[in-house]
Amino acid sequence: MDLALLRTFVTVHRAGSFTRAAALLGLSQPAVTSQIRTLERQLGRPLFLRQARGVIPTTIGDELAHKAAPHLDALVEIAESGLDDETSPRTLHLAGPPEFTAERALPALTGLTGDDDRRLALRASFGTAEEVLEGLASGHHDLAISTARPRGALLSATPLCDEEHVLVAAPRWAERIDSEALRLKGAPALDHLPVVEVHESLPFVARYWASVFDSRPAASGTVVVPDLRAVLSCAIAGAGLAVLPRYLCAPALCQGTLVALHDPVVPPLRTYFLVVRTGTLALPLVARAHACLQRAAAAWY
Repeated sequence: MDLALLRTFVTVHRAGSFTRAAALLGLSQPAVTSQIRTLERQLGRPLFLRQARGVIPTTIGDELAHKAAPHLDALVEIAESGLDDETSPRTLHLAGPPEFTAERALPALTGLTGDDDRRLALRASFGTAEEVLEGLASGHHDLAISTARPRGALLSATPLCDEEHVLVAAPRWAERIDSEALRLKGAPALDHLPVVEVHESLPFVARYWASVFDSRPAASGTVVVPDLRAVLSCAIAGAGLAVLPRYLCAPALCQGTLVALHDPVVPPLRTYFLVVRTGTLALPLVARAHACLQRAAAAWY
């Protein structure tokens, strides 16, 4: 049986689409269709059921993928291990949310860009969870950091770390809050404060309100800017309250330029996932970066 046909089959099985598999393989969609039909003729059985928006594997298709995929991944690992010995750096394409990628992921990965023979070059892209996962699935990235766990067989996710969210404001706003009223009344005690957020829908504040106060925020955004680092700067400057990741606002809290307005028993958390295309952890380049980020995350709070 032709290994090229098996490779195409496994890629289609994971992608759930001839079109997406073609993009990952660098082939035309008709070429992928032709290869799958050739394999089906050789086996005498259909491997996929065609649907309007992709394909789903038959029972025979699932069985073949289960048997073939690990061996194909191992062959890729052998081939890539030889390439990894070259002196020129390999390039890792990483994608993730701008703030977390800039503040956490990229500094952690700089240890892999040193002067040894196994160094790598980094190329980073920023985007929403939907954008980075779509880019990864399409082959534009090697590794993605996402706040959403992907579905389907094409992408594989590993929990990386949890991010604690903190309700903060500059001291001058904190002084105007009645702590007893906040304890007894909850969110209504904060309704008079302006809000700084990344979007008009108030995603961070709304998530905090729902988790801690079991309500929706009554105020609209006073300052809306699509970057948490800018939200941090505006909050420090006194623009209003904000909900920020603890790792991002911890220095300001220590310096006293921001004050935590609330200390819930169970703070809101958001989970980050490391996501790869299924099978690509066999590639040394991806495996090294994946392991590096997991080691670094053990020390993050």
